[in-house]
Amino acid sequence: MHADHACGHGHDHGHGHDHAHGPRADGPYRFVLWVALILNAAMFVVEIGAGVTSGSVSLLADSLDFLGDAANYGISLFVLGASLAWRARTALLKAASMAAFGLWVAGEAIWSAISGVVPQAITMGVVGALALGVNVLVTLLLFRYRDGDSNMRSVWLCSRNDAIGNLAVMAAAVGVFGTRTGWPDIAVAAIMSGLALWSAVQVMRLAMAELRA
Repeated sequence: MHADHACGHGHDHGHGHDHAHGPRADGPYRFVLWVALILNAAMFVVEIGAGVTSGSVSLLADSLDFLGDAANYGISLFVLGASLAWRARTALLKAASMAAFGLWVAGEAIWSAISGVVPQAITMGVVGALALGVNVLVTLLLFRYRDGDSNMRSVWLCSRNDAIGNLAVMAAAVGVFGTRTGWPDIAVAAIMSGLALWSAVQVMRLAMAELRA
C-alpha cells in the first residue's frame, strides 16, 4: 500500500517537479547533494574501520550503505537538469544498486550467524550515534525534495533508510551488550537488508511509471 501511494504520488507530480525543481531550484538542491555526498563519504571511512575492528556486521552493512549513498548523490548531481526520462533511467540503476546492497547484507548476516562472532557493543553504539547525527542532518536537508521525481525520491529514501538503520544499529548494540551474543547484530543486518530491497522496489516502480509516461 505504501509503495502504491509513493509511486502514485510521485507519478502524478513528476512533470510538475520537472519544472518546480528546474533551473531556479537546482542551486539549493545541488548544494544539499554536495553536502550529503561529502558527509556520506566521510562516514563510510569511519564505519568500515569500526565495523572491521568491532566485528559488527550491522556496522559493515551501514558503512557500505554510506558508500552507496555517496555514489547515489554523485549520480544525482550528474543528472541534475537532465530530462525526466534520463533521471528515471538513472533511478532504475540506483534501485538495482539498492537491491544488490540488500542481498549483500543478507549474505553477511548469514555468514555472521554461522561463524558466531560477538561484536563490540560499545563501538557499535558510539559509531551508530555519530552516523545517526549525520543522517538526520542529511534527511532534514532533503525533506523538501522527498516528493519529486523518481531520482529525487530515491535520494530521499536512501537518507531516510540510513537514519532508521542507525537507530537499529544502536538498538543492536544494547542487545549485544545485554545478551553477550551476536544475534541482535544479525537481526538488525537482516532488517536493513529487507528495507533496502523494499525501497528498491518502490523506486523501480516509480521510475518505470515515469518512463511509460
